[in-house]
Amino acid sequence: MTGITVLGAGAFGTALAISLSSVRKDVVLWGRSTDQMVQMSAVRTNERRLPGRQLPDALGITSDLSEACRSDIILMSMPMQMLSQFAQENAAFLAGKMLVSCCKGIDLATGLGPVEVLSQFIPTAKVAILSGPSFATDIADGLPTALTIASTDEALVSALQAGLTTKTIRLYSSLDPVGVEFGGALKNVMAIACGIAIGAGLGESARAALMTRGNIEMQRLATELGALPQTLSGLSGFGDLVLTCTSAKSRNFSHGLKLGRGEAIDPTITVEGVATARAVAVLAERRGIDMPITNVVRDILDSSIIITDAVELLLSRPLKRE
Repeated sequence: MTGITVLGAGAFGTALAISLSSVRKDVVLWGRSTDQMVQMSAVRTNERRLPGRQLPDALGITSDLSEACRSDIILMSMPMQMLSQFAQENAAFLAGKMLVSCCKGIDLATGLGPVEVLSQFIPTAKVAILSGPSFATDIADGLPTALTIASTDEALVSALQAGLTTKTIRLYSSLDPVGVEFGGALKNVMAIACGIAIGAGLGESARAALMTRGNIEMQRLATELGALPQTLSGLSGFGDLVLTCTSAKSRNFSHGLKLGRGEAIDPTITVEGVATARAVAVLAERRGIDMPITNVVRDILDSSIIITDAVELLLSRPLKRE
């Protein structure tokens, strides 16, 4: 394998590039804005997205996509709702590459996860997904992190596991990309729900209940779509669920927290769980899958129900065996 490129100079993409550059000299970070990348190259920091973290001297920085895509391994670190258009517009650059999705979400237009999106628009690529409990600041600061790399191609998974492991990022392999991508997507919806609960003053017990029952919903949908149940109990499912539902560093939890408190929402911040809640609600309805927490989150986001009524709705559901 020759070269690794991270497409997307947001916080997470920058953090991955920093970590990979600590063990490799052939890493490139690409960003769409020429001005931003020129500045980052000059000052060796990404003050816009990941302030205070030094970019290694060995890390290449560019806004030239053709140059960036000379690498064999391409990490796609961009918002999920931009992935489909980017893949379509730049399929020629990405053809035949090893593509690793670092997105967490479901495409709102198609209901597809990132692996399916990339496979659909770039059929000659070998596609995998990287997911798990991780904050960009932790990765950039060299704190220990465990993630999952998944694909149906066992040789690809083994190669990427070896090639993307760093001194502080430990990768576990999986042959269940469906479980990994839907675990990473659905936990964002549950994080919004938990943020709402804490923000509205419903208490820690309510959060614990939402996390537990939310994990059941995650398994219910993912297994219907072909995932293995144990994947949703692993790093990319339960692990990521715990992290995002319990920390204010999570944009999804923080978004829910503001909703619960009745505070203003910043529309410039990408919150993947918002689009995912809407996409998953549609997908679950088509499949006849019961997902009450997801539906309530969707309705709160769409302002079709108030929080007190949402709580009453969930508590008044028919009693059932766990």
